[in-house]
Amino acid sequence: MKPLIIIPTYNEKESLPHILKRITSLHKDLDILIVDDNSPDGTGQLADSYAHENSRIHVLHRKSKEGLGRAYIDAFLWTFQHDWTHIIQMDADGSHQASDLAKLLKAARSHNNPALVIGSRYVKGGKIEGWAKWREYLSRLGNLYISLMLGLPAKDATAGFRIYSVDFLKRHDISQIESSGYFFQTDMTIHVHRHHGTIVEVPITFIERAYGQSKLSGNIFLESLTRTTKLGIHYRISQLKKFIK
Repeated sequence: MKPLIIIPTYNEKESLPHILKRITSLHKDLDILIVDDNSPDGTGQLADSYAHENSRIHVLHRKSKEGLGRAYIDAFLWTFQHDWTHIIQMDADGSHQASDLAKLLKAARSHNNPALVIGSRYVKGGKIEGWAKWREYLSRLGNLYISLMLGLPAKDATAGFRIYSVDFLKRHDISQIESSGYFFQTDMTIHVHRHHGTIVEVPITFIERAYGQSKLSGNIFLESLTRTTKLGIHYRISQLKKFIK
């Protein structure tokens, strides 16, 4: 197993040193790819300095901010040109704990060879620290709606802390993933499930960011609701047609 951690950044100059320190102190054998969307605050230049000092750190510079989804797709395609076997997604803001990574890696190594391992806030043992209760309830309700509408075997389809099998992604065309924003995580969960990939969830502790500003907004929740409803209706109609036949 040869995993690569992908960390997308946009104006994360303050938080990047902390997440890199946590990862490298606990997992010295892991490679890291920082994907920067031409951050005005100099995050990309800071990432280059870390890469210069540590051969396990790589940097992919993108010309502009085109959304989280496009950043990950570009990173996936870059990964396919090398010999990594698994892709780990982690946020740059410190919400995902490097100490939880060992549990995800253990699940990714398991005998059933999962296509996707999700670091879940909503399975037994998972929790959130630093969120207001209304925000947690909204997220839980949203994930329940996603699961029911789309028939997904995941309680946290929107989670951003996850591991993919590179072999699985190569065999199932990811160019069909249309989402450029935060719905990308849900879209990828759908993609894995529809192609009969095994999905495993392990509990994590999600902590509200300590540095920088959140990129989340009301538009993100609206996008998720709209896309889920549209895709869910299409999915349920297709199921009905199969049942009628």
